[in-house]
Amino acid sequence: MATCWQGLWAYRSYLIVFLLPIFLLPLPLLVPTKEANCAYAIILMALFWCTEALPLAVTALLPIILFPLMGIMEASEVCIEYLKDTNILFIGGLLVAITVEHWNLHKRIALQVLLIIGVRPALLILGFMLVTAFLSMWISNTATTAMMIPIAHAVLEQLHNTKNDIEQGGDNPTFELQESSPQKEVTKLDNGEVIPAPLEQKPQKSEEQIRFTQGMSLCVCYSASIGGIATLTGTTPNLVLQGQVESLFPENPKVVNFASWFGFAFPTMIILLLLAWLWLQVLFLGFNFRKNFGFGEQEEERKQAASQVIQTEYKLLGPMSFAEKAVTVLFVTLVVLWFTREPGFFTGWGNLAFANAKGESMASDGTVAIFISMLMFIVPSKIPGLSQDPDKPGKLKAPPALLSWKTVHEKMPWNIVFLLGGGFALAKGSEKSGLSVWLGDKLTPLQDVPPPATAFILCLMVATFTECASNVATTTLFLPILASMAQAICLHPLYIMLPCTMSASLAFMLPVATPPNAIVFSFGGLKVSDMARAGFLLNIIGVLVITLAINSWSIPIFGLNTFPTWAYSNTSQCLLTPPNSTMGGRV
Repeated sequence: MATCWQGLWAYRSYLIVFLLPIFLLPLPLLVPTKEANCAYAIILMALFWCTEALPLAVTALLPIILFPLMGIMEASEVCIEYLKDTNILFIGGLLVAITVEHWNLHKRIALQVLLIIGVRPALLILGFMLVTAFLSMWISNTATTAMMIPIAHAVLEQLHNTKNDIEQGGDNPTFELQESSPQKEVTKLDNGEVIPAPLEQKPQKSEEQIRFTQGMSLCVCYSASIGGIATLTGTTPNLVLQGQVESLFPENPKVVNFASWFGFAFPTMIILLLLAWLWLQVLFLGFNFRKNFGFGEQEEERKQAASQVIQTEYKLLGPMSFAEKAVTVLFVTLVVLWFTREPGFFTGWGNLAFANAKGESMASDGTVAIFISMLMFIVPSKIPGLSQDPDKPGKLKAPPALLSWKTVHEKMPWNIVFLLGGGFALAKGSEKSGLSVWLGDKLTPLQDVPPPATAFILCLMVATFTECASNVATTTLFLPILASMAQAICLHPLYIMLPCTMSASLAFMLPVATPPNAIVFSFGGLKVSDMARAGFLLNIIGVLVITLAINSWSIPIFGLNTFPTWAYSNTSQCLLTPPNSTMGGRV
């Protein structure tokens, strides 16, 4: 009997893929409408995403098959959804991030900031959190965590060394973590990215040292997830929101762009990051703030030991190369162009030089990202000149560009592009089939619930769901439903969609919830209960901070105090009830 169960478990993915579509067939057969057909496709994809019976990106391709065959949309209409402007923004942003990683600019930034902040216990945690959050605003959360966690463990190992080890001046073995070695084991993620091998724990650590190590590890993965919410390209759910808004509300005046998102999300990220720092400090370092901030003679010796690690690592990078300087200039240019394209509170360069008939910028954030990323393929990585080709003696060779297609091929997570496209196709299918209108009608009783309470409950629900499912899949499934609900109850769609999108990044409790958690957990020293205990309260704190943000500074940024004309649907009754409250037209 045990062998039978083991066999079924071994073949569970095959069984789910074959049996689920058959099990759900009564829905479209008994209710032969477009709404039911679309619901069948969405439920099937949601279950495939939750169980991961198929790779997430493969499941995202199902609308290309199901929607035309079930009479929901033409195949040509579905395919267009897979390479929209949001996907282009994602690709351009990743190309820039790959270049930053390729030339180790992110590591130089991290070590420099740590040298400035210092290495007293509480400040060390804060320093790692600030650096990790800043880097994850621009490069992937996974890559940021994979780079920062070995540095954190190297600093901790030296911090925990005895005074005699410091006086001997021997080489620190933890430096080897940053060097490539064929003998070392590696962990490979789904997107093909390789992360360094876990550190072997040193014996005879005190309980205090173990707790400090746990707090340091968690601060890295948590700040990677928190930092990603600050920019539109920082994490994929943010781009899902932008794409869904563009798809569901094509008349909207590009209300979600880089500048508006940053104005809403960056203060939220800062507040959440500081509260997370305080919580981790209390949980793992205790209430002895004098000791936490490193006052005392013994703490001074430990501080010097940790500083030695960071200084040595920084010296190993050598002087800043021409390539790093060029990447820095291009990166700063990208950010400036993003902020000034169409900021809203003053006339941007997009409105001045590339305006359409309505005065709106014809160039998008995706246009800027692709422009800068193309320059990465053009700008040389060394001061222009000719050198000897080592492979072909006697022949001259020009320096390579900052970015090559070989590097892109190795590091670009193309699966996320398809995952984004699948989400946009689902949203469009829900609209075309009438499923969105049907759901909106069923959710009208929520009109009696105060808007802040509605947003808070939905954020809690999304934050819970994202612990067990991909954050991209979570936002893809929830946002079209939330948009329909908002239209039905005459609530500004962004009042619900913005906080729920941000809540999808609050995956703090389980190692499997997000890749940064998995990377940190693989280094050892943590139990699931440690992560769950720290993450549970942090989830609650995150939802409260997001609720504060959506009810305060986000209102003037997105105009959440009125129901927008671009959100009216054919069945909307909001035109009959003019706005009379601060939350989108209802008391």
